[in-house]
Amino acid sequence: MLIIGLTGGIGSGKSTVSATMAELGAVILNADLVGHEAYLPHQNVWQQVVDAFGRDILNDKDEVDRTKLGPLVFGNPDNLQKLNSIVHPWMYRRMDQMLKELEAKGTGVVVLEAAILIEANWTPLVQQVWVTVASEDNVIQRLQSRNNLTPDQIRARIRSQMPSEERAKHAQVVIDTNCTIPEVQEKVRELWQHAVPA
Repeated sequence: MLIIGLTGGIGSGKSTVSATMAELGAVILNADLVGHEAYLPHQNVWQQVVDAFGRDILNDKDEVDRTKLGPLVFGNPDNLQKLNSIVHPWMYRRMDQMLKELEAKGTGVVVLEAAILIEANWTPLVQQVWVTVASEDNVIQRLQSRNNLTPDQIRARIRSQMPSEERAKHAQVVIDTNCTIPEVQEKVRELWQHAVPA
């Protein structure tokens, strides 16, 4: 089974690339969805997060409310480190387990889509790292129309992430998405033909 790790900064075109790979036959494993599973009420990770940050981060259904947790960790490196040290190792084990289950089913190609693939040290789970990159101007344009964020808010988010040049150092494949969506899809199809055994 070929496991491709797909990563890239906010607004860099990851979703377009992963959707195209899904059309080509890949199974997509989305780290964000696995992360949501980590926070299920009364599970081990949930308990550790509540112990670390208090019950004030919960809503009336005992779920972790990200709008309450967010301000405690963003802009606070110690708290972010504390949260990541609880959640990331659990996610690594869970994704490893899911990949083994997919392999046992005879799956040919899996794309592990994770914005923090490199930062969280999840690269041992994959055989190839593919990185999407886009210019800051294009990212601002995309996110303004998609998320109603101001250019300053978008720049702050870009700055809080690993720089694209740093990500690219870890990559076997870099996909420049400074083009139309059909052009990105065409690039992915070409890369797929080279990367994936027929």
